[in-house]
Amino acid sequence: QVQLVESGGGLVQAGGSPRLSCAASGIIFSINTMAWYRQAPGKQRELVAAITSGGSTNSADSVKGRFTISRDNAKNTVYLQMNSLKPEDTAVYYCNARIMTSLPYTTNYWGQGTQVTVSS
Repeated sequence: QVQLVESGGGLVQAGGSPRLSCAASGIIFSINTMAWYRQAPGKQRELVAAITSGGSTNSADSVKGRFTISRDNAKNTVYLQMNSLKPEDTAVYYCNARIMTSLPYTTNYWGQGTQVTVSS
């Protein structure tokens, strides 16, 4: 059984710089792309940023230049460094990972979500 456990959310002032972490645990053969999504109240879940196993990244235009995604493959952990937070960044942030638990099958896993609230 694989679990993704997120941490690092909470109440932050506008302009703050929190870092989210997401650690994968369980029987893991390999992890392909890891990503962060977010869902604000009344809105659809959207991709924030993603990173491949080789380190290639992409991010939403709304966070480019402010958020940075990174990963530590030895720890099966992905991070989201958020800088210059704005009230519109308020959302539940979800970790996502495509994980191979046995050859050749890859499964999409989600974390439970962590709330980030930005106060103005």
